[in-house]
Amino acid sequence: MSITVHIYYSGQGENAKNFAREMAESGTLDAVRAEDGCESYEYFYPVDNPETVLLIVRWADQAAIDFHHKTPMMQEIARLREKYKLHMRVSRYTDLSK
Repeated sequence: MSITVHIYYSGQGENAKNFAREMAESGTLDAVRAEDGCESYEYFYPVDNPETVLLIVRWADQAAIDFHHKTPMMQEIARLREKYKLHMRVSRYTDLSK
């Protein structure tokens, strides 16, 4: 059973894009992708909303999410979110077919 989470990061100007860029350049993005149970972790830019970045992340199960929430990467993500003054909107989807 995979769990997919959509996180919309929104801020002023280029803040959301700069957040995603720093996640990649700092190595945090690769570190999260390497975690056990992380099946996909990708950023996208909505065409009609230049102040938002969409993260689509898929985890193998709830245990993988719980583990991720306890890692140092979560502290770094929170720090960057504060640095860029971002707001979040989260949606969660469960794939029961697996």
